[in-house]
Amino acid sequence: MNFSKKNRERLKGNTFFNSTKISFISCFIMLVLVTSCTNDEMPQEERQQPQTGQQKALSPEEINVEIDAAIEKEGSFNWQDASDHLLWSAVVHGGDILTIGYGQTSFSETKSSALTNIKLEILATITAKEQQKSGEETLIYEDDILNFIDVKVSSLEVVAELRKNEHIRYIEPEGYRYNISEAKSSSGCNQSGENISNADYGTLASGAKIPWNFYDHKINQAWAYSKGRGVGVGVIDTGVSSNQPYLGSKFDDYYSGRYIRKYGTYVDSVWPWSRKTDGANDKCGHGTSASAAVGAPNNNGGQFIGVAYESNIISYRGTSDVVLNGYHERKGVANALKALGNRSDVKIISMSIGYPWSIGRIKDAVKYAYARGKMIFAAGGTSTSFTNWYGVIFPATMSETIAVTGVEEETGYDECDTCHKGSKIDFTVIMERGNNNHQPVLGFNNGQSQYFGGSSVATATTAGMAALVWAKYPSWTRAQVLQRLKESADFYPSKNGSYGYGNINALRAVRGY
Repeated sequence: MNFSKKNRERLKGNTFFNSTKISFISCFIMLVLVTSCTNDEMPQEERQQPQTGQQKALSPEEINVEIDAAIEKEGSFNWQDASDHLLWSAVVHGGDILTIGYGQTSFSETKSSALTNIKLEILATITAKEQQKSGEETLIYEDDILNFIDVKVSSLEVVAELRKNEHIRYIEPEGYRYNISEAKSSSGCNQSGENISNADYGTLASGAKIPWNFYDHKINQAWAYSKGRGVGVGVIDTGVSSNQPYLGSKFDDYYSGRYIRKYGTYVDSVWPWSRKTDGANDKCGHGTSASAAVGAPNNNGGQFIGVAYESNIISYRGTSDVVLNGYHERKGVANALKALGNRSDVKIISMSIGYPWSIGRIKDAVKYAYARGKMIFAAGGTSTSFTNWYGVIFPATMSETIAVTGVEEETGYDECDTCHKGSKIDFTVIMERGNNNHQPVLGFNNGQSQYFGGSSVATATTAGMAALVWAKYPSWTRAQVLQRLKESADFYPSKNGSYGYGNINALRAVRGY
């Protein structure tokens, strides 16, 4: 996440990722941009219903004012703290979609009769007061593992009644988008190649290029002990470009035996009931850069190498851009987390995506993947003018994730020009030079390179360093790998209030001294 330093004291802005040269999550230009890379926008007539029932719904502008006030007072926002009227108003302007998390736990491999009865009770509450004739007309989506449902609700009375149910963990207006009218600019997407300064890379004997900041973290020296061989890293982002052979047919050219797998869980549709996914190919550029930072291969083509260049990459196109503000983006990311959680060849998950506040279904999915032993890295946030006041974003705020942000290349610690910091941060990565050049990575198209910045590249780079450690010690648990990363970082055994344990020394992490 990245804030402009000039605007850091402002209370209005956008929040998210680095908008510098394919900035990390610079998609956050208005806290929930309707990104330029997504078509998943609710139709105007669905978002602008004037009122329902006996009481008039607040306008989107009035809803945003209340959200702003809560953030200014508390430092964050949570729908659980909103009034019935505010929550219902957001439902009205979000296509009447309500997500309800129920039961005592986030997930269940098998739905018990008790859980089923709770779900039926919820549907009965809705149908008794709405125009729907049955639960089938009310139910939009039911997850097979996570304990939540998406329903259609239009009545304030129903919302108020549901919030009294002690079996409900959360209720969220899934279709509502904050500041949607001002969110038409950047979204972290970039497919253009860039000229990389000769001063920003070194070269291996193979001819592959090493990003300048790998030397700061001693990643190049760590390769003498580990290159990430055999470790699977799941990357949940916007997918991987079909035009980049080094993340495709040439992925294992230099070292045979490694593999990249590409999947898609994102549905590019305005309709919540749509099920056809949009495929695995990146249409944004951000996901390609994130996967490249993790493990672009050693090569003799003069292209940039990734941190764990012998690791395996399992890419999921779960979203159209980096800001999780669309129904199908949130659903796609949750489904990707479930899928990666179930893969035995994946140890690490990298997520350079997020949102200013908690999203129930993704929170449930993170807990599911975490319960299956996955080490989950999440971006602390990169922003532009809209979020320069916001701290660490979700899901990096969760205890189950490891939050990462970017810092400048200098003697002391200073966050990158648009990166978020705060007490939730666990690690930092040097990714911005004094001339504002960021970490160079393999580009979207064959023969291209790009600069990739913010907490996005910091997150992917840290996931790669974790893969180096786990490959060196394949029998270790997640806790042991994390402890070694901590021990190798600048501030250990203390934790800095803004930068966590600080920059990781990759050589020390894999060698132990």
